[in-house]
Amino acid sequence: MKKQSFLFLIGGILSLIIAMGIGRFAYTPILPLMQKDLSFSNTVAGYIASSNYAGYLLGAILAGAIPLKKYRVIILKISLIISILTTALMGLTYSHFLWYILRFLSGVSSAYVLVLASGIVLDKLAVISKTSWSGLFYGGVGLGILLSSLLIPTLNRLFQWEGTWIGLAVVSGILASFVWIWLDEAPNDLEMQNKQETFALVPPTKWLLWLTIAYGLEGLGYIVTGTFIVSIAEKTSYFQNDATLVWMMVGLAAIPSCLIWSILSKKCGHVKSLVLAMVLQSLGMAMPAFWISKTSFIISALLFGATFMGITTLATTLGRHMNPSNSSRTIGILTAIYAFGQLIGPILAGVLSSFTHNFTTALIGASSVVLIGAGMLLNGIQFEKKSKGILISK
Repeated sequence: MKKQSFLFLIGGILSLIIAMGIGRFAYTPILPLMQKDLSFSNTVAGYIASSNYAGYLLGAILAGAIPLKKYRVIILKISLIISILTTALMGLTYSHFLWYILRFLSGVSSAYVLVLASGIVLDKLAVISKTSWSGLFYGGVGLGILLSSLLIPTLNRLFQWEGTWIGLAVVSGILASFVWIWLDEAPNDLEMQNKQETFALVPPTKWLLWLTIAYGLEGLGYIVTGTFIVSIAEKTSYFQNDATLVWMMVGLAAIPSCLIWSILSKKCGHVKSLVLAMVLQSLGMAMPAFWISKTSFIISALLFGATFMGITTLATTLGRHMNPSNSSRTIGILTAIYAFGQLIGPILAGVLSSFTHNFTTALIGASSVVLIGAGMLLNGIQFEKKSKGILISK
């Protein structure tokens, strides 16, 4: 890979660190800090989370429905600015209503960044015949989670939870300066991608419906752990103000996971790899419901981190292979149904936990939903076995 292409990839990774790893997921480890200081309920926490996912849903729909190919780098950069500003403003207000608005806007911007950056980077990697590097790109989310986990304890100690939000926004602003320099879309990239042809073992386009439904169930299930795992750990006797360690394990496992799942998918097939990832995630999500210990939380976090972005990598890459002529739209549709599931998940989990006074039922239910999604994908394995290869253009 040439230096210019390498820096382009780094720019894409940084955009995910800012909008996803920090802008979207920093709420999870900061939530128990906010609840400890302000004493709001799990129901309120669920509404705040779901407002973010409502914005994420809207952003995904708009990014997928509106033709943006000529302007996607510009819109991506604007979205990064919004993500950074909404992160900073979270530390400057105590109003639940304003938190809802800020997290909603953050959700819109993070969806735009994910959809547009995915389209830009995956198209570029196809042009230079480096599609296997997509795993490195999506690893940016794990890097962002790890980075925020390392920074949050120190920022909280120095500036409380308010300063933690602002500090993360400052770090995001610094990283964004490199995105401005390195992430660009040369005109010839758009022309060349239509000339690239290759063979891939993928189901036919009509199978996108199964993938879309299963991916929506994944969004509904995974987000319960993705939102509340640190809060759940914090409430046990095994974590004395160091529950952020659990989120750090998620980030550590997520960093190499996308690359590993990408490599595995080339050897075993995208659908089989996707089913395996969802089954492993389901097991990890249910574990704290049946086995409460520091070890179980760490194993659960590692399994969750090793799969949640790997599933996104596999699903979006598979969707792009099945409809390569309009990658951003396909990724936008998948992201929208995923976001719809995310919108419902935290609300249901928050209400259930408030009613039962624990997260056991919510975790078991979420795990079951992901497992059902994996089962729905099983009928796609036949295409990987029987097909000699479907001609796709990149």
